Amino acid sequence: MASSTPSEPALRREMGLRDVALLAIACMTASRWIPAAAHAGPGSVPLWILGALFFVIPMAVTLSALVVKNPCAGGFYQWTRDDFGPWHGFLCFWVYWMGLAFWFPTASMFYMRMGLYALGPEFAKIGDNRAALLTIALAAIWIALISNMVGVRVGKWTENIGGGANWILVGLLVATAFLVWRVRGGATPLHILPKWDWGTVNLWAAIAYGLSGLEMASLMGAEIHDPKRNLPRAGWIASIFLCLFYVAGTVAMLVILKPDKISEMTGVAEVGDSAGLLLHAAWLSPLLALLVLASGVGQIGGIGTTISRLPFAAGVDRLLPNAFARVHPRWGTPHLSILALGIVASFLLLVFQVGDSMRAAYDSLVSIMVITGFLPYIYIFGSGWKAKRRISAICGWGITLMAIVCAVVPTEAVSNLWVFEGKLAAGTLAVIGTAWLVYRRSARGVSGKTIIG
Repeated sequence: MASSTPSEPALRREMGLRDVALLAIACMTASRWIPAAAHAGPGSVPLWILGALFFVIPMAVTLSALVVKNPCAGGFYQWTRDDFGPWHGFLCFWVYWMGLAFWFPTASMFYMRMGLYALGPEFAKIGDNRAALLTIALAAIWIALISNMVGVRVGKWTENIGGGANWILVGLLVATAFLVWRVRGGATPLHILPKWDWGTVNLWAAIAYGLSGLEMASLMGAEIHDPKRNLPRAGWIASIFLCLFYVAGTVAMLVILKPDKISEMTGVAEVGDSAGLLLHAAWLSPLLALLVLASGVGQIGGIGTTISRLPFAAGVDRLLPNAFARVHPRWGTPHLSILALGIVASFLLLVFQVGDSMRAAYDSLVSIMVITGFLPYIYIFGSGWKAKRRISAICGWGITLMAIVCAVVPTEAVSNLWVFEGKLAAGTLAVIGTAWLVYRRSARGVSGKTIIG
């Protein structure tokens, strides 16, 4: 019997092309960014297209080259470690992992609040109650993570349903917009040239972040059948859908409502209510809510599953406690890594509520999520440069820098600039500082061969 490789102790290959493509779609597409883009007006449409051209396609090209070179569990952690050394690999993993830990609170708050608003006024009151919303958001995080903890064979259906819900959601929005346009015409003149406005600069970072996520599928390399063939194919399928999803969804919302009538957090519900009233379809808003909730749970589960493989790979390299390198004897998953993610995400959800309104706290979480989420792309495209994908690396680095700079610009909901910027600075420094402390402590316990690697 052939033994498992050191990096893949007992992970099971249970994902085919369909599963990987739907996983990538569930991780990359997020209905939460569509109302944010629609709120900024039709000028956001070319930003989606430019982002796809200069970020998504370069990322697909880069990952295709890197996956063929090394299809492993841990994906870009392994590539960064091999190309730049163990410390850089660990820093890339840690910052990315923490960036996604910041993502979980923002995603759960958005999806749960939007769903509550779409279900009617009585439920909307719950969405405006901070304690109630935080409780529901925490429950959503843990339901999605636990479903994936019991095994990819079970958990992958969360992502499959979430990815499928995205297809239905954007199709329903487009069909609804067409019917509204036939009845009374479009609500917004589609002048698509981007408009410079300090109030929308932060949105540019959100749009760039909305186009990220393709690299997550690479983290499942040890659990995919024929990853050298299926990962690149799934990446291209997901990239095409990503562009269509955001452009079609944004235009559809602008046909139904004017930008100033679309809230960034509850816009899908507002569009459903408006179109439902015009078309005499009271069922439309609850159906949209159900689809958004399904896509949200799928995305939370998909991202939770993929990034749990990062602590697993670092644990195998003994840069984290050995417990992170273990897989559950029955479920075959790195269950402790998934538990750790849930605990950190829950803590961040609560601590970032201090000193701000609920909306300002949400914006702070989004900004630090973008900053920490994009820092690892410096390494990913650096590995792409070494893999001779030079044009892709330059494009990717450009979008990465733009996103980080735009993320520090406060939104209109921020009333206390110093609190906002202080949270961003403290959060970013804490993420990098803890990476250094954990790495140095762990490095003392491993051999010189592993450290220099």
